Amino acid sequence: MARTFIVEADGGSRGNPGPAGYGAVVIDPETGETLAEAAEFLGTATNNVAEYKGLVAGLRAAHALDPEAEVRVRMDSKLVVEQMSGRWQIKHPDMQPLAATAKAVFPPDRVTYEWIPRKENKHADRLANEAMDAGAAGRQWEPGMSKAALASGPRRPAGATAADTAVAEADDAAGAAPASGATAEPRDAGTATATPPSGWAVPADLGAPTTFVLLRHGETPLTPEKRFSGSGGSDPELSAAGRLQAREAAAALAVRGTVQAIVSSPLRRCRETAEAIAARLGLDVRIEDGLRETDFGAWEGLTFSEVRERHPADLNAWLASDKAEPTGGGESFAAVARRVELARDKLRARYAGKTVLLVTHVTPVKTLVRLALGAPPESLFRMELSAASLSAIAYYADGNASLRLLNDTSHLR
Repeated sequence: MARTFIVEADGGSRGNPGPAGYGAVVIDPETGETLAEAAEFLGTATNNVAEYKGLVAGLRAAHALDPEAEVRVRMDSKLVVEQMSGRWQIKHPDMQPLAATAKAVFPPDRVTYEWIPRKENKHADRLANEAMDAGAAGRQWEPGMSKAALASGPRRPAGATAADTAVAEADDAAGAAPASGATAEPRDAGTATATPPSGWAVPADLGAPTTFVLLRHGETPLTPEKRFSGSGGSDPELSAAGRLQAREAAAALAVRGTVQAIVSSPLRRCRETAEAIAARLGLDVRIEDGLRETDFGAWEGLTFSEVRERHPADLNAWLASDKAEPTGGGESFAAVARRVELARDKLRARYAGKTVLLVTHVTPVKTLVRLALGAPPESLFRMELSAASLSAIAYYADGNASLRLLNDTSHLR
């Protein structure tokens, strides 16, 4: 028998449009136990956008718990409930994709919608306000975040939070119009009444950062053997373990609900990983050649010990200088850094203010981290990067970059 979840969701905007956030909670209807919570500061958005994003986050959290479950959605937004129930039309082009995203999480026959008064939606409303308070303090919402933590001061780009990997885009979408003959219930002030901070308490207005969530591809048959596997070798596919890792990464990213676009290296192992995640998130995959792995020349397919035995002088030179190439005309780390840097700048411009998943390889991820930290080339040899691990870097409008996560494999345990 399928499980049943209650999803309660809410969103608010202090200005409409203004600083906005959402909250969502998944509840066991039999015990009343809270099974999952989600909340996020959205930057500038409208009430309706925040409410829809809260709905999507709640549905995704329920799906991560049991993709076969039946869901009862309870919200105090008459607009969202009536539109998702099919009784009101969704005319605004900015609202249509949000509704489509929500409808794609579960089959429509497994989700019902119920309007509830605001006083019965206090849990989700509190989470939405916590997210907006966190955003006002220059922080990311975290479960159990206290007011003392929020009072610790505005964000400093060099010391960003470590738990979450993304900030959602700033959305300017307006509300949708009801179908002919229906009257939309006006949105009461609710969460829009709080007074924003002023003076020294206001964080620098840098806008939403461009966030790269960096995912190393899943395992291939060469990965456990620790063989050089770059862009000049056999282009291996994912192993069975690697395909499982891709699905686990997809489930984790679906719960977070922040990825807005997916970009992949052209190599097969990355494309297969990216496609598994894209199918789960309902996104397309864009290919970026600059994210491909280093060409290791004659070392492709060899272990480190085999390279040391066969090409000791070339290996020593490669370890000593980022300008040295692997035997047989492979790529130097300096050459890789140049193309990765060009790809980074191109993607930052294309996806300004958005959260983008980059599915790539060891060297490109380490290179992006090194460049963000201003670390020397030899730092590439001092980072561990596991298969299917997640890292994240936020890029701000003032030129600063902040490493938010490195080699996170918690979703694989």
